[in-house]
Amino acid sequence: MNIDNTASQMRKGVLEFCILSVIKQGEAYPSDIIDKMKAANLNILEGTLYPLLTRLKNAALLSYRWEESTSGPPRKYFSLTEKGAEFYKELESTWFELANAVKALTEQDHAEEAQIENNNNFNNP
Repeated sequence: MNIDNTASQMRKGVLEFCILSVIKQGEAYPSDIIDKMKAANLNILEGTLYPLLTRLKNAALLSYRWEESTSGPPRKYFSLTEKGAEFYKELESTWFELANAVKALTEQDHAEEAQIENNNNFNNP
């Protein structure tokens, strides 16, 4: 089994939530989204971001506006719609439920490992 593939699938599962989280903080230009994602150690390529933004826009979760740029073509800035804000709240709730469940399971696993190690140390002085 390939850990890189599994890790990639895990990241893909939270990309929409992370992108919406960035946009929720305020209107965002795609390169700003990429920069914020990289700063959080969630690297995303333009070829991945633009189709996601289009899908979110087509689902009426995002809107955009064009702004003229002095250094090139006009820029498209994205923001959450009312529907997008409601969807974000649902995603956030789902994320915290999932994160808490995973944390409970992994902490339980670590606690059991520590108990086994303590028992082994007690039985083998």
